[in-house]
Amino acid sequence: MTDVLLCVGNSMMGDDGAGPLLADMCRQAARGDWVVIDGGSAPENDIVAIRELQPERLLIVDATDMGLNPGDIRLIDPQDIAEQYLMTTHNMPLNYLIDQLCEDVSDVLFLGIQPDIVGFCYPMTAAIKHAVETVYLSLDDRDAPGRFPAL
Repeated sequence: MTDVLLCVGNSMMGDDGAGPLLADMCRQAARGDWVVIDGGSAPENDIVAIRELQPERLLIVDATDMGLNPGDIRLIDPQDIAEQYLMTTHNMPLNYLIDQLCEDVSDVLFLGIQPDIVGFCYPMTAAIKHAVETVYLSLDDRDAPGRFPAL
């Protein structure tokens, strides 16, 4: 059984670097049995690699403007991403990526972290660092990411 963690974001854009920070933390000290992919700001480039892994579960983590308090973490139904017009900063809408992967992966989870400041060369805020740490610590329990509050 393979589980893939796809970390999405741009570390040069302040809080949008939540995903890459999570990937770095996992590279330094793995949690659970996740295969970690740092998708950066163009995660669609990793579709083939993810399909080759044939994961049973895919967890996508990204900074996502959901209109919440900075650092809030929400489990978002992948089918709702396009309908709710959730804002991300990536080359292609995440619903395109998710639609492609849902054809091959039976369980796709999307965790959004509410950013505070997204701007070129801004530092990541403390609230987002704390949220990333919370997600990181949850990875030991395979089912824990699915227990975050739903949006």
